Amino acid sequence: MACAGALAAILGLATAPATAWEPTQPVELVVPAGTGGGADQMARFIQKAVNEHRLMRQPINVTNKSGNSGVDGLLYMKAAKGDPHRLIITLSNLFTSPLATGVDFNWRDITPVQMLALDQFVLWVNASSPHQSAQQLMQALRQAPPGSLKLGGTGSKQEDQLISVLLETAASTRITYLPKAGGGAVANALAAGEVDMSVNNPIEAEKLWREGALRPLCVFDGKALDYTAKVAGQRAWADLPTCLSAGIPVQYLMMRGIFTSAGVTADQLAFYNQLLDKVRALPEWKELMVRGAFNQTTMQGEAYANWLDRTDRFHRVLMREAKFKAPPAPLAAAASMPAASAPMKK
Repeated sequence: MACAGALAAILGLATAPATAWEPTQPVELVVPAGTGGGADQMARFIQKAVNEHRLMRQPINVTNKSGNSGVDGLLYMKAAKGDPHRLIITLSNLFTSPLATGVDFNWRDITPVQMLALDQFVLWVNASSPHQSAQQLMQALRQAPPGSLKLGGTGSKQEDQLISVLLETAASTRITYLPKAGGGAVANALAAGEVDMSVNNPIEAEKLWREGALRPLCVFDGKALDYTAKVAGQRAWADLPTCLSAGIPVQYLMMRGIFTSAGVTADQLAFYNQLLDKVRALPEWKELMVRGAFNQTTMQGEAYANWLDRTDRFHRVLMREAKFKAPPAPLAAAASMPAASAPMKK
């Protein structure tokens, strides 16, 4: 019956009134991160779902642009103003990377389409680690020489390193942060014993947990996860304690959202919203949400824009407190600019 209901939902979407526009050439879906991570996995799921179910006449092609902590991908989208055949899947580097590098980019430089879900962060150790709980790991951090324990994370001055700074504060110590190209590389580094811990998203480390290579200790959410199906042994995502309950005052979730280029029309935006609605109605999408233990929050329109604005302000505070913000441009450089190119702003 559940499958029949899902099929009916898909058919209902398929027979909904068509928008006045649809792509006339292949659509590029940009991933501002490396391969194997959460954003890359979701982008490739969308690509496969759209292409295999023929949800639109043109195919979707995925392109990874992870350079400069994802800034290359963000600027690539900004440069595509008015091009409706380009999408980007976003993560927190939408906010953090421009602040860390000082590049001229803001989320308002592209057009929000739809938030697909919120992604969790989990504190992981190698399965052979002596630390069976988050409390034990925090005690080890406090007792070990500062900097002797290593945390692997995606990129520099992004969400993983922000969480590492918050962990340092909670343990009153220093953690050596080792940046990797993507979430998949981080999970593999932890499984290989190259680092002592990670804060991978569930979907990035779920396979290695099933295989017995990694152990999750807690989730950086204000409440326990809802998913009760067993993942490894007798443990489910719902069995993980919150890091807050383990005495780690850290809570952090990250969006998985889709944007398109600035300057698109209302019809073009409506087309992509309908397309993503069809993807989220698929049974395979429901399976992905369970496997990746996602918080299934979706938004579009004004609600999405308001959420982005609040989250942007939140990350500005986090980046400032972590001392990750790029310094302002030197006054000498500003003074040398022609007056007409640097108008006063209030």
